[in-house]
Formats: sequence, C-alpha cells, structure tokens
Amino acid sequence: MMRKNLTVPIVRKFIPSRKLKSRKGDNGIVLVVGGSYIYHGAPILSSIAALRSGSDLVYTCVPKINVTPTRAISPNLIVIPLVDQKLTKGAVNKLLGAIPHNLHSATIGMGLAVQEKNSLLLLVKSLLDRDVRLSLDASALIPEVLPLLANKNVVVTPHAGEFKRLFGQPPSNSKNERIKIVEKFAKEFGITVLLKGPTDVISNGSMTYLYEKKIPAMTVGGTGDVLSGLVAGILSRNRNPLESAAAATFINGLAGKAVQKKIGLHMTSMDLLDFIPTVMKPFDKLV
Repeated sequence: MMRKNLTVPIVRKFIPSRKLKSRKGDNGIVLVVGGSYIYHGAPILSSIAALRSGSDLVYTCVPKINVTPTRAISPNLIVIPLVDQKLTKGAVNKLLGAIPHNLHSATIGMGLAVQEKNSLLLLVKSLLDRDVRLSLDASALIPEVLPLLANKNVVVTPHAGEFKRLFGQPPSNSKNERIKIVEKFAKEFGITVLLKGPTDVISNGSMTYLYEKKIPAMTVGGTGDVLSGLVAGILSRNRNPLESAAAATFINGLAGKAVQKKIGLHMTSMDLLDFIPTVMKPFDKLV
C-alpha cells in the first residue's frame, strides 16, 4: 500500500489543463442534489464551490420550498426544483427527465431529506448507468448504497459519524488505525473514501493520500459542503476519483488556511468560497 502526504507538485498533476479553444460545457457539467426545509444552505455552498473550481455549468436540484432563496443568492446557479419536500421516487424520476444528458459528475446528499431509501438508490443507480461520476455525502452515506458503487468512479466523503453509519465501524482516534480502516473499506467496496478529520485520509484501497489540516477555523458548518462541491467540480474534468478527491481536499485546505490567516477564527463557509479562485490560480494550465 502506497501512502503519500499531499503536496503542491502532486496536486498540480491532478487538476486538468483547460484548452484555449474550449467551449461552454467542455470544462465540466455538474449536478448538485441536496437541501431540505432546514438546511437550505448546504447545496448552495456545494454548487458555488463547483463553479469556483472551474466547472462550466452547475445544476442545483433542491426541494421546491428552497427554490426561491437558492435562486436569489446567486444568478450563477441553474436551479431545478425537486417536486417534493423530500427525496421520493416520483421526485427522482422527474429529476432524471429534467437534467441534461451530458452530465459529467454529481454530488448528492448535503442537507438532503430522504423520504425513502429506495429513492436515493434509484437516483444513484440511474446516474451511474449514465456514466456520471459521483461524490456522495451526508444523507447519501447509507450502507444500502454500497453494493451499487463498486469500481464506478465514486467518492464518499464521510466524517467520523457518517463513516460509522456507512461501514458499521467507527474510525479509531489513532491516526495509523484510521488510515488502515479507510484503506480496508475502500478496497473492499471498490470506492474512493475521503475521511474528514484533523488529518484527511483519502484512499482507493491501493493508494492513500494524507492531508494534515491544522485549520481550527474550519470546524464551522458548511466546509464539508464546499469540499463536496470541489470534489464534484474536479471530478467533472478528471475521471479519476482518487485524484479528484485528493485535489479537492488540498484546495479546500489551502482556502481554509488563507481565510484563517486573513480573518482569524471567525470564518464562515461563504468566506471559503471567495478564496478558492485565489488558491487555485497557481494550478491553472492552458493548452
């Protein structure tokens, strides 16, 4: 098992170049599915993060009760209403008819209220059948989803509690044990696991990247939603889920460090979004 700490030269290889003659859509078309009556902000943070990562188009699918505030916060978002307040089979079928056929990636679960597990499984399976690369977070991290994901370009982004719910075993407090358990489940289920914590552990079961954050300001709500959007944004251009998850972790951390340096321990996740272009600029490559 190979293990490496993430560095700028490693991550530079993971962020694809942009063609000088590219057209709208060539640099990533992303779907974000999330939100609920209480958590209206999560999918907004993910969607703007995906745009800030360089994606061309982001479709934000939220319950209809959230549509007006979501549209109001940014003219950059293309908002698709979910016909029910929660994720239902009917809402999923309607959504599958409304989204573009040339989607590259999707992130699902942030703040999402799920009415029935089968509706989530239907959405995940249908997107995978269309060869959409997936980043799953929060409500989408349930054990029933695992059999659908093997070797299908999927990243899961749990924190410790979600990790336990997904895999049935909590990650240890020992850094070395945490790394081993992430590697074990990534290999067993054929997925890339990004375990969030003081040291982020990203593994596909054969290669593992580590990123020690030391950014206490990033405990604020929403930083994980930003990370999910970055994963989906980079995944829309780089088909490799391990590389995309590693790059997203690194960029999220660089933005967090920049915000903490500027405003101390008083950041919000919206501040994080503002710094993504600044920290990504050194990684920009044109061909």
